[in-house]
Amino acid sequence: MWIRRAFFSWLFPAALVLPLWLFIGWGVFQAGGWAFLWVLFVALPSVLVGEVVLALLVRARPAVREQRAVSWRDVIGFTLWHALTVALGFFPEAAFGWILTATIVAFLGLFWSTLWQLFKDVAERGRAALVIDGDTMRASSYGDREEAVRERARQHGEVIVITETGRAGDGRSEH
Repeated sequence: MWIRRAFFSWLFPAALVLPLWLFIGWGVFQAGGWAFLWVLFVALPSVLVGEVVLALLVRARPAVREQRAVSWRDVIGFTLWHALTVALGFFPEAAFGWILTATIVAFLGLFWSTLWQLFKDVAERGRAALVIDGDTMRASSYGDREEAVRERARQHGEVIVITETGRAGDGRSEH
């Protein structure tokens, strides 16, 4: 569990650390002028924006917010993407194109995985919200839900429903 929580805490700092590493790697490994332009105008903004978008998608999931931990699928995806981004910062001449392609594919896979997990989690929460003590309320409008609550109250005697009646607009109720 501590690994998943560590990744939860690492998501936003990674948005600054990884682009910074690409910039430092360019300088340390003397990648050249064209690489500098690529780092400055393509890599830095792409990694920064991509990491922030992924972090927001992950943190939008109710299960992640409750546990303050990412899923194991997220751990694997972020580990792969971050490792490839770090490898890209070494600017290896022979394998740069392959590593760049793998990094882009890893990001796209992680993006779709994160999006799918978000939709799945939200859909499960939506279904769970319609279940009350084992009784499923299959209602689509407020009136239907109100009727379902009244029916449940009649059956179980657990719920008291107070309905306010009044004329529209004057704020007074009828007695």
